[in-house]
Amino acid sequence: MNTPSETRSFAHLGLAPRMLELLQKLNFVTPTPVQHQAIPEALEGKDVVGVAQTGTGKTLAFGIPMIQRLVAEEGRAVVLVPTRELALQVHEVIEPFLKCFDLKSVVIIGGVSFGRQEKTLQKHPRVLIATPGRLNDHLEKKTVDLRDANLLVLDEADRMFDMGFKPQVERIMRQLAKKRQTLLFSATMPGDIVTLATRHMKLPIHVEIAPPGTAPAKLTQELYIVKEEQKADLMDLLLKQYPGSVLLFASTRVKVKSVTGRLWQLGYKVGELHSDRSMTQRQQAIDGFKNGQYRILVATDIAARGIDVTGIELVVNFDLPEDIENYVHRIGRTGRAGLEGRAISFATPEQRGEVARIESFMNMTLTIAEHPDFPTQSFEKRYNYLQSPSRRRRLR
Repeated sequence: MNTPSETRSFAHLGLAPRMLELLQKLNFVTPTPVQHQAIPEALEGKDVVGVAQTGTGKTLAFGIPMIQRLVAEEGRAVVLVPTRELALQVHEVIEPFLKCFDLKSVVIIGGVSFGRQEKTLQKHPRVLIATPGRLNDHLEKKTVDLRDANLLVLDEADRMFDMGFKPQVERIMRQLAKKRQTLLFSATMPGDIVTLATRHMKLPIHVEIAPPGTAPAKLTQELYIVKEEQKADLMDLLLKQYPGSVLLFASTRVKVKSVTGRLWQLGYKVGELHSDRSMTQRQQAIDGFKNGQYRILVATDIAARGIDVTGIELVVNFDLPEDIENYVHRIGRTGRAGLEGRAISFATPEQRGEVARIESFMNMTLTIAEHPDFPTQSFEKRYNYLQSPSRRRRLR
């Protein structure tokens, strides 16, 4: 049973005095539920499987005990993540802790000089934050030796397997110290992850904060039924209605480029994020979105888990995701850390099936919204049950 937030404290989790002082200095006062449950178990050296929705503080749930154990013991830690953006985000969150304890780290991702990474690896950093593909490149070229890595973190494990990284993850695990601690965190728990936990973890402690498919508590979700060719016009109306920062998801790189161009023409400051962009361009887009240079960031699902920006007012699914689970991760970019947020999805009249699958996964019914200045659409007639009065709400 979760402890009420008012009685939670980092002081009761078994942390060292120096770590508690640093947390206070960095203004971390109350642990999130996943931190409260996972940190004590991880500090004891137990394997942990953590299931928690996005935006719940998972990075520090593994980062704090990882760092404290590295300070107290020999060895190294490997943190595996599915995307470059998430690797940089994880490093950004834990870097103040690493510096305080004089721990060296390296981010091993594609799009960055291999030779520069090799030179950093020669200095034997204690923490390696990596995407599986690039770390395997280093293993093949024998530029890294992981036999002394006795702490493994798998962050967003479900996404890594969705992206086809299972063979690379398995190979990396074979290169690590035989006696090691494994911390696995994920927003969902498909069968492949359960199998991995069974095969490679020792009596793991399970920490589940919310069931898979759970949205942030203060998140409002709405659905607009709109023809494909009318999406941009509706988007313009909504951007005028909601003046804050907006993260917009499109289905493909081509669509992202098209939507970005249209929004620039309408006078909006827009960043663009997809796999055709260089690592420098991706980071510039994220940084520009964070610092307010861009009010809007248009992205593929590459940003569904790799962006941690506080105070995003609105997430827009310009296109519905192909992977249902990505719907949860997309909308979880807003309403983070207990703040209010709003997620709006566009569905064409032919996409009743996709909407039904999302609703089934989320165990809820999406509110169908209407805009007073936009023509109403509906799902095709054979899906009339979706048009019942209880499903519609007119916006004023």
